[in-house]
Amino acid sequence: MIIGLTSFLGAGKTTIADYLTKKKGFVYYSLSDVIRDEIRSRGLEVTRERLQDVGNELRKEFGNSVLAERILERIKEESEKDFVIDSIRNPGEVEALRQRKDFVLVFVDAPLHVRFKRVKERRREKDPLTLEEFRRAEERELKSKHSANQQLLRCKEMADFIICNNSTLQSLYKKIDNLIKEITKEKKGGFGNE
Repeated sequence: MIIGLTSFLGAGKTTIADYLTKKKGFVYYSLSDVIRDEIRSRGLEVTRERLQDVGNELRKEFGNSVLAERILERIKEESEKDFVIDSIRNPGEVEALRQRKDFVLVFVDAPLHVRFKRVKERRREKDPLTLEEFRRAEERELKSKHSANQQLLRCKEMADFIICNNSTLQSLYKKIDNLIKEITKEKKGGFGNE
């Protein structure tokens, strides 16, 4: 099983990925790690804006599915394992991952005020510190006229499941457990691109 995660900024993708890896035995991959590797190979500092820019650049140069293809190449040899793939932000990435019949896309959602609070608390890679900066950062990710850029609204439309992460961690974990049961049940009944 491959669970792909996409969401707006601060909705809880990483929390879900941590739960799946630490409690459910999933193997973790992030499309952002492919971009981080590229940024570091250029001798540059990793920032949120640079992650967006270099990711867009890689998709323009090598195709919209390049990040997903590189991750799929890494997991090819581990077909018996379950995977969680984080940071899916472009429809081309979703389409590439859907080549695997065991892939499902989950969109993680939460209200804006909840997400902003989480981002302020985590302070990662120069996250925005004001609500205005937060809204500007998010706007860059939502949709773009160029197909190689981030397209989170389109990814949300492509999701097989949506999890609303607006409560406690225990509530979120229960939603994830129920999601895994639902995916397993649907796969037995013919879920996916068969």
